[in-house]
Amino acid sequence: MGLPFLITGAVLIAASLVVFALSARRYRLSWRGTVLLAAGLFGLVTGWLLLEPNANRGEALKTGGLAAGSVVALYALWLNDRRRRTDEARHEHDRERVSDERFARAVELLGDDADQVRVGAMHALAGLARVEDRYVQTVLEILCSYLRRPFDHLSGDEHEKVVRSTAQRLIRDLLPLASDADARPHHLDLTGAQLAYFDISERVVGTLTMRFTTLHDSNSMWGCRITGSAWFTGARSLGILHAHDTAFLGKAWFSGFIATGPVRLARSTFAGPVKTTGAEVAECDVDLHALDTVG
Repeated sequence: MGLPFLITGAVLIAASLVVFALSARRYRLSWRGTVLLAAGLFGLVTGWLLLEPNANRGEALKTGGLAAGSVVALYALWLNDRRRRTDEARHEHDRERVSDERFARAVELLGDDADQVRVGAMHALAGLARVEDRYVQTVLEILCSYLRRPFDHLSGDEHEKVVRSTAQRLIRDLLPLASDADARPHHLDLTGAQLAYFDISERVVGTLTMRFTTLHDSNSMWGCRITGSAWFTGARSLGILHAHDTAFLGKAWFSGFIATGPVRLARSTFAGPVKTTGAEVAECDVDLHALDTVG
């Protein structure tokens, strides 16, 4: 009595395997294969139990039904998990789209005539960078780009100075701490910028580019860990530059660097080549030219 069940079950299981093999090419689990597998297991288990001497037909059918039901339940769980992952992917896509729209809008507002609008746009960009790491380097580049815009520090434009001060402060806030050994360094390009009270002390920086940058008043980069190259070619420091206890791990180029005020470099270390050709420093707590390894 159990042999027909066994034969039918085996045929159905074989058919389900064929259906699963075909559906696998489309990276999906076929419900038709699941139904065939459940029916096949029902027949196989039921038939196997009915072959036993004094087999209880009712119990055999019940056990076969449980085996088939377990397959259907597993398929339902898989289907639910797939739906959940699809929903999560859609929500993530929607979140990224909204973030990208906010980012584009904030960048657009950086060109607004009102200084308070530009300040708000910078904070919006920094806020996005804090939430989503993929924005950090891009936001830093935008803030540096703003600081590279032509500006006369002696013009007395206090509103613009507030905006630029905000950009400088946000750059510091977005850079990781030097005490974090696993921090991912980010690059700063401040070529030709006019900076005053710029402070990135105790931060990690990748490549620091300050070619032809003018540093007014007091500026600080003490305790930094610069993992890439540091370019001060043609830069001018008109006030005091605090760069003591800084680790220069790559090139340190001071060729053509001019400082009319004090430069603090005590206990700074230079792991890479140093070039000081044409550098003129009024006051420094180390002999800058003695550090030159390039000439």
